[in-house]
Amino acid sequence: MKGMIEVENVNTPGKVSRVNAAKYSEMKAALYACLPSASPGLNQNEMREGAKQHLSQTLFPEGKTSGWWAKTVQLDLEAKGLLIREHSKPLRWYLK
Repeated sequence: MKGMIEVENVNTPGKVSRVNAAKYSEMKAALYACLPSASPGLNQNEMREGAKQHLSQTLFPEGKTSGWWAKTVQLDLEAKGLLIREHSKPLRWYLK
């Protein structure tokens, strides 16, 4: 399907889903812009809110659906080994 990209989920190895490539790409860039490259990382809420600051109104008007996209991209990047989940409470993530 044109305009779609396959994503993985670290919680369900081997399962692949297809999502909108433009939204995925923009959210990935937003996460890369806000996540640190070393510990301590950002917790889920900090990551979501930080990413919102880098999203266009065209793809994410008023930030709608950005939380779902942040989680989807986060799980995919973890599955690909590009994002590290810290063993902390609350959970925190940073770029590899």
